[in-house]
Amino acid sequence: MLRREEIEELRSIVGAEWVSTGDSVRKLHSRDESFHESVLPDVVVWPHSTEEVSRLLKWAYRRKIPITPWGAGTSLEGNPIPVRGGMVISLQEMNRILAIRQEDFQVDVQAGINYKELNRQLSRYGLFFPPDPGADATIGGMIGNNASGIRTVKYGATKDYVMRLVVVLPDGEIIQTGTRARKSSSGYDLCRLFTGSEGTLGIITEATLRLVGLPANFMALRATFPTLRAATDTVFQIMSSGLTPSAMEFLDEEVVRVINIDRGLSLQENPTLLMEFDGFSKKGLQEEIAFVEEICRGNGCSSLDKGIGPEERNRLWEIRHLTFESIKRCHPGLSPLIVDVAVPLSRYSDMVAFIKQAVADLNAYIFGHAGDGNIHVVIMDDPGDERRWEQVQRANEKIVLKALELEGTCTGEHGVGIGKRGFLPREHGKSLKLMKRIKELLDPEGLMNPEKIFL
Repeated sequence: MLRREEIEELRSIVGAEWVSTGDSVRKLHSRDESFHESVLPDVVVWPHSTEEVSRLLKWAYRRKIPITPWGAGTSLEGNPIPVRGGMVISLQEMNRILAIRQEDFQVDVQAGINYKELNRQLSRYGLFFPPDPGADATIGGMIGNNASGIRTVKYGATKDYVMRLVVVLPDGEIIQTGTRARKSSSGYDLCRLFTGSEGTLGIITEATLRLVGLPANFMALRATFPTLRAATDTVFQIMSSGLTPSAMEFLDEEVVRVINIDRGLSLQENPTLLMEFDGFSKKGLQEEIAFVEEICRGNGCSSLDKGIGPEERNRLWEIRHLTFESIKRCHPGLSPLIVDVAVPLSRYSDMVAFIKQAVADLNAYIFGHAGDGNIHVVIMDDPGDERRWEQVQRANEKIVLKALELEGTCTGEHGVGIGKRGFLPREHGKSLKLMKRIKELLDPEGLMNPEKIFL
């Protein structure tokens, strides 16, 4: 625990009201949405500027106090758990939009702004920031994890929108990476280095993000299929046909069943695809949907529901946004282990079929961002039951190793955190040594978000 005089020094940096050692506050910052064991930090602080973050890091680094950055705590692999105690630096008070550059399709923000609030503000200018991880994450957290989500198939992941960063290095030095130019071949791409680094190399305090114009029209479609293979084969056929869905999601029949139970719905309990298309012309969208219908019917689609406009889109997509909460509510007292893998699109059907067998004896639900080969499996069980939880962990390992065998990745969008560290040597080989050398160069004391990414 920190001494009283050390707490007073922190208060002198950020103000007395922005430093807390209270049990309830420390508990709120001891865990994320995962099953990983919570760890209490010694202190939580809320800076309001890059300069205050710099002073905090200088202070902590001199005293060799571990530092854990905190966004919204919505991550799923233990990424922000302060495993060695120390100081949690919450960016939630650094939540301002600094400048909207409408003519450049750019926005400057502080890292603590939530992306949903950002998009609410940007909508007044006909602009939006496309990555959508579902949970109301902060921009800093999304950059730290290279978050993506349902729109990745058309718009890409967070890394594709990061143009410029202000980063405070572990020793407190402030640097700027990138520019506001839309392209550059000047030196190493340090924006990409810090994007996805999970707070292990420094704290991102500001970002310039590329934006996209809001589409004029939306068309959504929900299709159910008699078999798993029919649904997943449809994904490959649509993506290889030249169509450009802005989102394409897969839900297995168990997911639909639990949503029916939780929400009192009567949806057909079969493997289901949810698709969204956007564009300027309603006529053009209708032509695309007609082609999609033809592909779906050719794969034995048993029911098809479609609609145009934002209200219809929200109606058809409601079940996807309810998925995780419905699963948790139907299993009170149990904890989720969430598997997150991605494979080449041509192997998506094989991967889903393998997962279905691997979790046959578990409370498991399969869904994911089918258009970019990303699959999630939520397994609900009791970590306190060693025999059961060992079975859950074995299933997780089998699924991840199969994804790597198919030349995929151990984590499509949730990051490494604590849960995926053991798989990195197999995925990255010798390049993992280079990653460790970069970490050691920037953080020789190993104080920045310790024990994440590397074992």
